[in-house]
Amino acid sequence: MTRRRWLALLAVLALMPASGSLLAQAWPERPIRMIVTFPAGGGADWVGRAISPGLSQALGQPVVIENRGGANGAIGNEAVAHAAPDGYTLLLGAAGPLTIAPHLYEKLQFDTFKDYVPVSLVASSPFVLVVNPGVPAKSVAELTALAKSSAGKLNFGSSGTGGAPHLAGELYKTLAGAPIVHVPYKGLAPAITDLLAGNIQILFADVGLVVPHVRAGTLRALAVTSAERTGALAEVPTMIEAGVSGYTAGSWYGVLAPAGTPAAIVARDNAELARILATPEIKAQFEKQGLSTVGGPAAAFSKVMRDDYDKWGRLIRAGGIKPE
Repeated sequence: MTRRRWLALLAVLALMPASGSLLAQAWPERPIRMIVTFPAGGGADWVGRAISPGLSQALGQPVVIENRGGANGAIGNEAVAHAAPDGYTLLLGAAGPLTIAPHLYEKLQFDTFKDYVPVSLVASSPFVLVVNPGVPAKSVAELTALAKSSAGKLNFGSSGTGGAPHLAGELYKTLAGAPIVHVPYKGLAPAITDLLAGNIQILFADVGLVVPHVRAGTLRALAVTSAERTGALAEVPTMIEAGVSGYTAGSWYGVLAPAGTPAAIVARDNAELARILATPEIKAQFEKQGLSTVGGPAAAFSKVMRDDYDKWGRLIRAGGIKPE
């Protein structure tokens, strides 16, 4: 190789690392849309609107929430999967549509692991196992014993077949050997109403939805489904502490981008989200909703997605669970 060609090659190599840096410096030049896969007013919408102001300020451009509800999150997921990978579209994704739905629905127009690049896990949302006060069980062990002694007589509600609260109940049945009967509802609100009325006896529900009833004494909390206790119900043990070995369940929310989004942009989003989620103000807001802020490397989020996908897939296949 001649000296001239060698110098030309060195010049090209010197410019290559700078290209990502230059891209990150130029971006963003216009507003960014964050697609939330559920209607306004729900948990995913709340999370998106909680983090978007800080992200807007950090990036110097508005981060606009766009609700694309419908088909259990599939419509919003598909919109992001097919969006241009230019950094101007983000997905506020949830556990159910990304890691449970693919095992239940054959014609989804997105692939959880091919169509997105994880940016950051934002929040985790455990469930709490609650019972009607008329149930003579003060602990998970007592509930399991009661279920075994009266097989088929204890019912647990859910937000619908195949939803995360349903699978939380199925996981309890499997790991504890508790023969409780599933009763699906069209959302957790009507399930809570029937639980309060005594028409069902058991429910796995978002912490924020049932804390007021627990505090009022109209529901009894037996355990939370996270690996660690939650600040909103610090006195309530985890399912593992309560004797159900290996039990963890719940939901999470995270930010993803279309596959092919430049790595420099993904890294910038990840860094800004980590900073936002570490602020005391955001932590306090999330805790009031029964959520824990997470953040961390994109690779850690990717592992959470894969682990959940595999775990719920095994449970769905073993239980023969079908969509409604």
